[in-house]
Amino acid sequence: MPGTVVSPAAGAGVDAPEPPAHIARDVARTVLCSTSGSLAAFLVGALAVELRASLHLSLTGVGSAVGAYFLGAAAGSVPAGRVTDRLGGARTMRGAALGAAAALLLISLLAVSWASLCALMLLAGLASSAMQPATNRFLIRRVPASRQGLAFGIKQASVPLATLLGGLAVPTIGLTVGWRWAFVVGACIALAAAVLAPVPRLARAEARRRAPAPSAGSRDTRALVVLAAGFGLGVLATTGLTTFLVLSAVAVGVGQAGAGLVAALAAATSAAVRIAVGYVADRRGHSHLPMVSVMLMVGVVGYAALGLGSLTRTGALLVIGAVIAYGAGWGWNGLFNFAITRSHRDAPARATGVTQTGGRLAGVLGPTIFGMVVSHTDYAVGWLVSAGAALSGAGVIVVGRRLLVASQARGGRLAPPVPSGGASHA
Repeated sequence: MPGTVVSPAAGAGVDAPEPPAHIARDVARTVLCSTSGSLAAFLVGALAVELRASLHLSLTGVGSAVGAYFLGAAAGSVPAGRVTDRLGGARTMRGAALGAAAALLLISLLAVSWASLCALMLLAGLASSAMQPATNRFLIRRVPASRQGLAFGIKQASVPLATLLGGLAVPTIGLTVGWRWAFVVGACIALAAAVLAPVPRLARAEARRRAPAPSAGSRDTRALVVLAAGFGLGVLATTGLTTFLVLSAVAVGVGQAGAGLVAALAAATSAAVRIAVGYVADRRGHSHLPMVSVMLMVGVVGYAALGLGSLTRTGALLVIGAVIAYGAGWGWNGLFNFAITRSHRDAPARATGVTQTGGRLAGVLGPTIFGMVVSHTDYAVGWLVSAGAALSGAGVIVVGRRLLVASQARGGRLAPPVPSGGASHA
């Protein structure tokens, strides 16, 4: 099977490789920055009970508010990817974290209705749109190839980490001093991320001059669009988890504080799985996208358990389903980004900007669709819809991977071998 396309200048670029002693520090800073970009959406999901009471929101209103965040992120993903490849990952990460801090603070101060919440969530999404391309580019440039899978797994663990923080915010802040203070704390976290973000090694003008022009191999447009669709379907399945898991748990009789802890437990499981999968990816060195499809199919089991738990009002079954759905059904994100970035090293931010658009658009539609389904039926049906989306995403990613491999074969260029000796296959 042909290997992964990379340009001859794969190791060159704006972000120079980091000395080994500094890898852990840079990965930690990347996690903090990535977490800050995701906090707004997951705080709304975790604090949905309090927000509904305070702002008089319907279930559909909660979903559409989260959807507004992803609409902003979708609108900015591709342009932000292009800008990031010109300016470098470190500089873009700092700007995105500052934008996230401003948006979180504005939500805490100015969100007084559904309309104002949606407008501010749109702003938060725009601020976050550059974060994933920026962190992806930064890691692929500074982390040695033998540790990139683990680095991406740790970085992508920041997304469920944001959910974990949101879940913990329910009993510690939301039910004590109010939901607005949870967003203030989130703004402080984002500001800290901006302050601690890695320092760019090149002046802005020099970074633009040295930014590589994308090669033909980085423009596997058809394959990237199909993979973006598969990625989007997988994310569509998860939007019910991130936005409505707490509400679903409360509906079957779990208390608000307990429901927040369920979300935190499930998110912690997803973070652990992402790290473990990244570690394994460094040793496998190939077939990353097929593994993503397998994980999505395992996640279907979790969504089915959530549906059955909601139908029978069995809290224990809902907890088990949440852990499986979060762990396998949402634990593949880092592996997916690693595969796409590794196969497009000459323009990693552009490539992941395209695929992230699929996920962002799913984030726009998913919460609204899930909220509408639950409003007209019940949570059991909503979780079955999530299961169908995950299963469809697994199939589409298989198709997209075949197109990518065919494009690589036509390009006639192979990736350098990974340390284990195998070819770096997507």
